Amino acid sequence: MVLSRGNVLLVIAVMVLSAIQKCMTSEINRGSFPKGFVFGTASSAYQYEGAVKEDGRGPSVWDTFAHNPGKIFDHSNADVAVDHYHRYEEDIELMKDMGMDAYRFSISWSRIFPDGSGKINEAGIDHYNKLINALLAKGVEPYVTLYHWDLPQALEDKKDFATYAETCFEKFGDRVKHWITFNEPHSVAFLGYDFGLQAPGRCSIPFLRFCSAGNSATEPYIVAHNILLSHATVVDIYRKKYKNSQGGSIGITLDMMWFEPVTNSREDVEATQRAIDFQLGWFLDPLMFGEYPSSMRRRVGTRLPKFSKYQAALLKGSLDFVGINHYTTFYAMHNLTEQIKDILHDYFADSGAFTIRMDDPGTPVSIKDALKDEKRIGYYNDYLSNLLASIREDGCNVKGYFAWSLLDNWEWASGYTSRFGLYFVDYSNNLTRYPKQSVGWFKEFLKSTQ
Repeated sequence: MVLSRGNVLLVIAVMVLSAIQKCMTSEINRGSFPKGFVFGTASSAYQYEGAVKEDGRGPSVWDTFAHNPGKIFDHSNADVAVDHYHRYEEDIELMKDMGMDAYRFSISWSRIFPDGSGKINEAGIDHYNKLINALLAKGVEPYVTLYHWDLPQALEDKKDFATYAETCFEKFGDRVKHWITFNEPHSVAFLGYDFGLQAPGRCSIPFLRFCSAGNSATEPYIVAHNILLSHATVVDIYRKKYKNSQGGSIGITLDMMWFEPVTNSREDVEATQRAIDFQLGWFLDPLMFGEYPSSMRRRVGTRLPKFSKYQAALLKGSLDFVGINHYTTFYAMHNLTEQIKDILHDYFADSGAFTIRMDDPGTPVSIKDALKDEKRIGYYNDYLSNLLASIREDGCNVKGYFAWSLLDNWEWASGYTSRFGLYFVDYSNNLTRYPKQSVGWFKEFLKSTQ
C-alpha cells in the first residue's frame, strides 16, 4: 500500500477473508514495526452495542431501516447486536489479553442527543465515560469515531453535527486523544443515496424497486459535499477551541478498494484511475487540495456541487491523519458502465469504470469450522508483511493498524451472515465469545518484541 498524500497516515485495516492458498508462519512481529506503532481492533456502536431502547437512546436511521421488511438479508436487526453496551468490560479483557494497544469505537449520536440536538442525555454521557475509563484502566487507548452511519432519525432532514461533536470534545476530550469525524462517507453517500442498500435507503434506479424515493444522479454528491463541509467545520472547532488544551489529534476514515487495470490498454488504465478518483479521490482530494478530482468535475458536470473559496480553504489540510479502511483489490476496465450510463444515470455509472472482485471467501457453517480460520491468519500475516514493506521500503508514514473486527457482529444489510471477528459470537447461546485461531496468532505476534 503506497499513500503519498497526507500528513500522518493512520491505516485502519478492515478484515475481509481473502482467497489465500495457505497459511504462512509469520516471520514478523510487533518488534518489526517502528517504535510506537499502534496495534488495535475496532467496532461501531450500531453493530455492537444493542440496547437500542435503553437509557434514553433515541432511534437512528438504521433502526428504521433494519425494521423495514426486506431491507436486511437475514431479516435481523441490531436491537441486541452483540450486547457490547452491557458487556464492554468483558470485551476489553479480550482486547487486553491479546495485547492490543488501542480500541477504535464509535459514539452513538442518538445516545448523546436522542432527538439529534437539544437536551443532552446524561445517561449516554455516563455510558461512554465508563467505557473510556475502563479502556484506560486496562492500558487500552481509545480512538473515537463521532459518526459511524447511525444518524438520529430526527435529523435525517436537519443535521447539527457541530454541536454533537463539540459536546463530545467537552465531555470526553480530556481522555480521548484521537478523534475521527466520519467513518466511510463514501459508503454513506453511495449505498445510502444511490443504490439504497443501506440506510436511509434512497435511490431512483428503476429496477431497484425496494428503494424509497430519491435521486441517484444528484443526492450522493450532495450528501458527500455536506459531509465534507461538516468534517471541515468540526475540525476547525477542535483546532481553535480544544486541540491546544487537550493535546489531541483529529482526522477522518475513508474506505478504499484498490484498483488494478484488467489489461494494460490505455482505456483500462485510465478507467482504473477514474475508479480511484470516484472512491478515494472524491473525499481525499478536497481535504488535500480543496477541490474534487478533475475526472469527477469533467464527467459529473453541474450535478457535482462546487466549493466556495472559503469552503475550499476550510477543507484544505483539515486533518491530522487519514485512516484508510482497506478491504480488498478489484480489477477495473473501461466502457461497460459507459453503455448503461443513460439507463442508471447515477454515481455508480458516472465513473465509466467497471470493477470486479476475483475471489470468493465463503462462509463457515459451524462453530468448529469457524474457529479454524487459517485464511484469516494468512490474510493478517500477508497484509502486515506488505504494510511493513511500505514503511521500510517506500517510506510511508503509517502509524497504526486496527483489525476489523474484535467480534463477529451485525454487518449492516448482511445482518448476522458475515463473521469478520477474531472472536466467534454464538448468537444461539447467550452471545458467548469463542476465540478463533487468529486470536492465538495475534497474541504471539503482539507479545514478541524482537
